[in-house]
Amino acid sequence: MYDDETVAVYQAYPPEIADPALAAGTFVEPFGMGRMTWIKPSFLWMAYRSGWGTKPGQTRVLRVRLTRAGFEWALAHGALSHYEAGFHESEDAWRKAMESAPVRIQWDPEQTIKLIPTPEIRSIQVGLSGDAVRRYVGEWITGLEDVTAEMQRIRDLAQVSPEVAEAELPTERPYPVDDELAAQIAATQGAHPAG
Repeated sequence: MYDDETVAVYQAYPPEIADPALAAGTFVEPFGMGRMTWIKPSFLWMAYRSGWGTKPGQTRVLRVRLTRAGFEWALAHGALSHYEAGFHESEDAWRKAMESAPVRIQWDPEQTIKLIPTPEIRSIQVGLSGDAVRRYVGEWITGLEDVTAEMQRIRDLAQVSPEVAEAELPTERPYPVDDELAAQIAATQGAHPAG
C-alpha cells in the first residue's frame, strides 16, 4: 500500500516491543537499534513469516507507514542479500557491495492466501542496519498501526472462503521505481517491491 507521501511495510514483534512503539509513534527501547531489522511491504509475506501473528516473538503485527523518500533511500542504498551469477560481476564484487551497504535486499516468492509460494511473483524484504535503522526510526516513520486482529481475521476467513479472504486483503500493487533503481535491486516484471 502506498500513496503520494507514504508506503506501508509490516513488522512483527512481541508486545514488549510493539506496545512502547505504538505509544511513541516509532520504535523505542527495547527495540534493538544495533541489529538488522527487516521490513516487508507484503501483507501476505508478513502473514507467512509470522505465522499469521502467532509465532513466538511475532505475536503483534504492525503496519508501519514510512515516507516514500525514506523507502526509496533504503532501496537505493541496498545490496542483494544473495549472490546471483549473471547479475553480479563476481562473487567478490557482490560480497564487497553487501558488506558496505546499510541495506539488504532479498526477493522471495509472494504468498497466496493459503500461504503457498507463487514463484512467478516476487516479493521484496528490506533489511535495515546501521544508518538505515537510525533513519527509519528517527526520520522515516510517520505512523504505526497494530493489524494483528485484521491479520488473524483474514486467516480465519481463508479457512472458510479463500475468495472472501482475498477480497479483505489490503490493496497492494507494484511500487514504481525508475529503470536505474530497478536494475540495481534486481527488480523485474512480476516483482512486487511494495504494496
